[in-house]
Amino acid sequence: MQPEVLERKLERILLQVDKPGRYVGGEWNSVVKNWNEIDVKVALAFPDVYDIGMSNLGIMLLYDQINQQPDMLAERVFSPWTDMEAQMRQHEIPLYSLENKRAILDFDVLGISIPYEQLYTNVLNMIDMAGMPVRSIDRDSSYPLIVAGGHACYNPEPMHAFIDAFIIGEGEEIIVEVARLAQHMRGASRDEQLQALAKIQGIYVPRFYHATYHEDGTVAAVEPNIDGIPKRVLKRVVPVLTKPFTKFIVPNIDTVHNRAPIEIMRGCTRGCRFCHAGMVTRPVRERPVEEVMQAIAEVVENTGFEEISLLSLSSSDYVYVHELTQTIQDKYKDAGLSMSLPSLRIETASSELLDRIGDTRRSGFTFAPEAATERMRDIINKTVSDEQVLQTARDVYSRGWRTIKFYFMIGHPEETLEDVQAIIDLCKRVLKEGRRILGMKANVNVGVSTFIPKPHTPFQWVSQDTTEQILAKQKLLKDQIMHERGMHLRWSDLSNSRFEGFLSRGDRRMADVVERAWQLGCKFDAWHDSHEHDKWLQAFEENGLDPAFYNHRTRGLEEVFPWEHIDVAVHKKFLKEDYLMSLNRETRVDCRDRCFACGILPKFTEIRKQTTEMAWECPPVKTIADRKKAASDRTPNVTIID
Repeated sequence: MQPEVLERKLERILLQVDKPGRYVGGEWNSVVKNWNEIDVKVALAFPDVYDIGMSNLGIMLLYDQINQQPDMLAERVFSPWTDMEAQMRQHEIPLYSLENKRAILDFDVLGISIPYEQLYTNVLNMIDMAGMPVRSIDRDSSYPLIVAGGHACYNPEPMHAFIDAFIIGEGEEIIVEVARLAQHMRGASRDEQLQALAKIQGIYVPRFYHATYHEDGTVAAVEPNIDGIPKRVLKRVVPVLTKPFTKFIVPNIDTVHNRAPIEIMRGCTRGCRFCHAGMVTRPVRERPVEEVMQAIAEVVENTGFEEISLLSLSSSDYVYVHELTQTIQDKYKDAGLSMSLPSLRIETASSELLDRIGDTRRSGFTFAPEAATERMRDIINKTVSDEQVLQTARDVYSRGWRTIKFYFMIGHPEETLEDVQAIIDLCKRVLKEGRRILGMKANVNVGVSTFIPKPHTPFQWVSQDTTEQILAKQKLLKDQIMHERGMHLRWSDLSNSRFEGFLSRGDRRMADVVERAWQLGCKFDAWHDSHEHDKWLQAFEENGLDPAFYNHRTRGLEEVFPWEHIDVAVHKKFLKEDYLMSLNRETRVDCRDRCFACGILPKFTEIRKQTTEMAWECPPVKTIADRKKAASDRTPNVTIID
């Protein structure tokens, strides 16, 4: 469909849908290149609505990397909400890009970001709305090459049937390589294109692997079915973080996070046993203060955003956090610029740091203790004492904040109702401290999610709590928190937790379930009001599978996982050892204090040799002072630590 025809059709329907600003493009800082002058075209899709996807930093990084290439363009596409989808299907409008209003079928590559499993049915829906068969095997080279990446792709098997190739790991560099290959192999068959892709480190092509199963339903093996491709696909890492993206597109409508994110550190060395991101994003890389400050100045100039979010998995572990926050405060304290520092750890959030953040944000503070007894903290390897929690609360309340928000999990391995009661008791003690300082103005907000075992973590072997166990724990929390003045409780929906659980550790057979659920009308599963769990259960039943097999079964230590062929560079031996340590309440210290040979360093030896602009510290530097000195003695623009 020609863009002028598409635009005429859009003019007739946009006033009939909610939030038409989602579908028109034309935002400040969007990149619109001359379609006829560009050779390689890449559509970047986020399979949720514009309001959600426009806050995703990952898709913006890829957008920037591709558009930096003079002969390439990247354009965005998001999932239309149900009202817009109905209009598009009725008026035969295909899925299109925002910049040039081009049908997705006109692109060379469709790159789909899948950060979480609840987006799976939206992915199928977008492929279908683009006018393509949803299964990869039914698409030849006349269709765009469909690649997917993101955290949900570290177990790609539930989506193996629909995606041509998965990007395993970090995408800033590899997305350009994929686009180049699509350019150079025009006219080749789809199989020839995919065989060439499969030879790139970090690319997994599912059709070239075959899964076999034991009689009990567990995986026997996932192995290549052609020669010349790796038995295990090693993730891709960006050794030197690319320059921070600063020319953020200013959205047409309010989005979920109306602020500009700047990544100050990637990776984490804390070793929380439940944390998927902490395991798969190793090694740690930090940006120098000068680079972050330059990025903030560019964001202010380019966008007009009034809040900067300094992103990392553990912001207060960033070695230069005090220097950075002081510098921001000195430069912007009178300019009305707000600074948020998410993911603070209680044990490293000093009063000095709180003072600096306090000059730019005084609404509330969020911490994630995750558990409230010493026993549970040892099991999950997140050791923080009650006294540390209480002292942090005193520090926060005494500086004028009225609200502290805590994130906890229920359903951890070996957890009892006594451990859940400890969450309630600790929060009440925090509120008591707040009232002593602020009187009745003090508040404690308690967010309680349900633990879901994730691939590539030490807890990938454990069983997820049953429905009865979770309901009993939630009831205890509701009975004692919801009626307490000054305390507010939010909890995870049980069906959503079960849903995420079976998708997280699913095998290839799950693809039939995903497709059938989509055929039954499932989409926007991440939205509480849209998730139709009964239809998912119907899809399981029709395919002869049982959700309990994936959710409520402890895996044997030698069981082959569906994701066994995906190599995140952390040894399974290391994860198994850590899991066994959890059973004995043994903990590990931060990897920056001691290297536990998880596997990262030897698997990227060649990158270390070839890259002089970064530093891998092994053995790790043991103190903050030593780390700062080590950084100042070199001239890299990033530090990588494991």
